[in-house]
Amino acid sequence: MREITLRELADVVGGTVHDGAEDIVVKAPAFVDSRKAQAGGLFVALPGERVDGHDYVEAAMSGGAAAVLAQRPVGVPAVVVADGVDALGRLSAHLVARGGSGMTVLGITGSAGKTTTKDLIAHLLSTRGETVATPGNFNNEIGLPLTVSLASAGTRFLVLEMGARAIGHIRYLTEIAPPSIGVVTNIGTAHLGEFGGYAATTQGKGELVEALPATGLAVLNADDERVLSMRSRTKADVVLFGFAQDADIRASDLRVDEYGRAHFTLHTPEGSAPVSLQLIGEHQVGNALAAAAVARRIGLSTEEIAAGLGTATAASGGRLEITERPDGIVIVNDAYNANPHSTRAALRALTAMANGRRKIAVLGAMLGLGEEAEPEHRAIGALTAELGVDLLITVGGLKGSEEAGWIADGAEAAGATVHRTVDNVEARILLDGLLASGDTVLFKASQPAGLQPLAEQLAGQPETVH
Repeated sequence: MREITLRELADVVGGTVHDGAEDIVVKAPAFVDSRKAQAGGLFVALPGERVDGHDYVEAAMSGGAAAVLAQRPVGVPAVVVADGVDALGRLSAHLVARGGSGMTVLGITGSAGKTTTKDLIAHLLSTRGETVATPGNFNNEIGLPLTVSLASAGTRFLVLEMGARAIGHIRYLTEIAPPSIGVVTNIGTAHLGEFGGYAATTQGKGELVEALPATGLAVLNADDERVLSMRSRTKADVVLFGFAQDADIRASDLRVDEYGRAHFTLHTPEGSAPVSLQLIGEHQVGNALAAAAVARRIGLSTEEIAAGLGTATAASGGRLEITERPDGIVIVNDAYNANPHSTRAALRALTAMANGRRKIAVLGAMLGLGEEAEPEHRAIGALTAELGVDLLITVGGLKGSEEAGWIADGAEAAGATVHRTVDNVEARILLDGLLASGDTVLFKASQPAGLQPLAEQLAGQPETVH
């Protein structure tokens, strides 16, 4: 965090200073979890549905916080405002403005792949200067400003994942952290239920490119017609990435090795170079191409980009994390989140990785699909049969989620072998009894389905991590 006094903070967010000197200096990042207090940081006390941040002020101050941003007096040095989220956004906009021309802000959105794309971009740009990128899933109206507060006076690149649940959300995020480079990975089924359909999703995600200045850059997926339609919505330069022949940043000669890692030739207007990704799944190629387009804009050569992509490893947990246990069982943890696009990609990665070994898929609900939920879940079940998955285990489909039940129904109708389990406990008992050396097991579901802890339990202490 760039240093800011409580007096300046109050002016920026439209609040008043309580219980402390106005010249107290906040010099560490803002945070909302009192357990993650940093010396000199700003604790943002937000009221929530289950807990109220104001109840944890004492813990935050004991952890070293310099002051609090609150919605009521809390008995310690604080700036009190009417709306904590709005104030956090105002603070974010102020910090970005203070960064000036020395800091480049990048925004990334899409239905799938935005987190990995963000991680790849950060990996490449870090070779050119201090880079701050969205941690975890800090991509909403609270998480994005917290990420902005991580930037320092020396930060050159601020890489921000931008999520949305409705039209207007990304517009708001771009107002509090105006980007000069925007990346749209794809438009898929994720959040269809929240947006209300593909048209609304496309409209909402396209708010990112609308916010770019004429001197900026829009990086768009040439293989996605909905993303391509955004070209007319931006004043910025447009660079296309993908497998399409007319893409500016293109891949050819794709092959997948026995670990499910993609190898391809990267083509840019300046030349071509071979790339060997460490990430799992051929769907990672699109993410890598998007990152390459950004890195090219920053000044990396084609050869530098290819080499950098080849050294990138998974930076965000629960996304195709592979653990080979001492007993020869391979656990693939991709249960951080799920939508039909990413689940299809994960199942294909499982098929490539198994390389003749027994393939087991442990699947749960994909949430936020609205009216498309039933057909999309049934289609995923059918795909497990089509890809030759040896055993499908659904979690939550009996007395739990109907989504998991639809996956099982679709798989059985297509001839797959299916075990339906109620919850993680039953699934764990089943897996303990049937897993054997050489098995490859994929875990995939939306985060609320809770499969990530199960995958982590089964992984245990890794012997080899690829």
